[in-house]
Amino acid sequence: MLSSRNETLSLSNLLREEVRADPYPFYTQLRLQDPVHWDEEMGFWVLARYADIASVYNDNRFSRAQGLMRGFQRLPENEQRIAEPVYHSFSKTMFYADPPYHTHLRGLMNNAFTPRRVEQLRPYIQRVVDDLLDVVQATGQMDIIHDLAYPLPVMVIAELLGLPSQDRQRFKGWSDDLFAILGTVRHAPHLMERAAQSLTQMTEYITALSHERREQPRDDLLSALISVVDDDGSSACPHHASQTDTPPHSTRRRTHEHLASTHLTQEELVANINILLSTGHETTTHLIGNGILALLQNPDQMQNLRQEPRLISSAIEEMMRYENPVQITYRSAIEDVEMGGRQIRKGDLVNSILGSANRDLERYTDPDRFDITRNEGRHLNFGLGIHFCIGASLVRLEAEIAFLTILRRFPELQLVTEKLDWQEHPIFRGLKSLLVSF
Repeated sequence: MLSSRNETLSLSNLLREEVRADPYPFYTQLRLQDPVHWDEEMGFWVLARYADIASVYNDNRFSRAQGLMRGFQRLPENEQRIAEPVYHSFSKTMFYADPPYHTHLRGLMNNAFTPRRVEQLRPYIQRVVDDLLDVVQATGQMDIIHDLAYPLPVMVIAELLGLPSQDRQRFKGWSDDLFAILGTVRHAPHLMERAAQSLTQMTEYITALSHERREQPRDDLLSALISVVDDDGSSACPHHASQTDTPPHSTRRRTHEHLASTHLTQEELVANINILLSTGHETTTHLIGNGILALLQNPDQMQNLRQEPRLISSAIEEMMRYENPVQITYRSAIEDVEMGGRQIRKGDLVNSILGSANRDLERYTDPDRFDITRNEGRHLNFGLGIHFCIGASLVRLEAEIAFLTILRRFPELQLVTEKLDWQEHPIFRGLKSLLVSF
């Protein structure tokens, strides 16, 4: 926990190496001392309890679209000029949309993750995992992140979308740049410039590829989505009134008569493919790395899973609860809201600390204990309500195959070093590397 009287409960503490290495005592302090906390230094609200955060997920007084807009407005004017295309693109995605626009987009994007389509990927995922482990088998050691967790989800999402496998490193680079500027904690200005450049390159690539697929469709998600794109590229669906204040060029009001449309615009297609590429791998990469680490640090649980592979589903849920890849989400209040005895004003940004909620003693028994047999209800890593993660089933499938294959092939798996290097991004919790021997 924070010990100095001069230290505050600000989320800026997450930028400190010692807090980043183990943020959970800091989260506990937040829950106990000020669970609905106004972060004066950062200029937003922070929620730390499970119940409060779960209520926000299902409360239409808190907006994803307005949260995005408020994040844009917080940037200095010179950075806004650079960031505008990035935020505009994000505003066209189901990830940052409110109903009814979100309903329209999600209905069309659901084609990506039907149970049948996801399950069809099982043989491919197994083959990729085996191939990646074959490369390191003879060496007796590997970096879980670099050798498996990093390349696997990029290859899988490329396969799902029907994108050329030889270009997957380009996708990864582009999406890394976009993810680097997510959230409401300030980032270095050069990261915004890189994100804008990568968005341009990714957009040009997806646009060109979509033209090819329109001429020669294939049995992949990109072809399926192109089939519901308006031929003339015109807008097919309006933003809801709560979205009309998104960044410049996203402010056109459209009439509600288009809400029943079953089409995407070309702009929406490109934006949502971009976001799928970006979000389609980050959670999986960190889940695999964090999950293997949790097993290695809790050998009794690793042995339990080896002996009882049927526990894999509950083990994956516990990994996400215990060391969840996505630590923070944010929204904006679209009207005044009272919560925990505090008054949240219309327009205020609200950051939900999922890493804290998933360790809340009021929700979980002995929450700092890693237990793959735990059965205490849903964690918040995939969200709740209408914004529940559309790719959750794919993430779980990739993790299941990766964990079971590693445990089967490497019975003597162990950490090479106890020194861990965690990524700096405050939203995501993941390792830069994880060296193991077997």
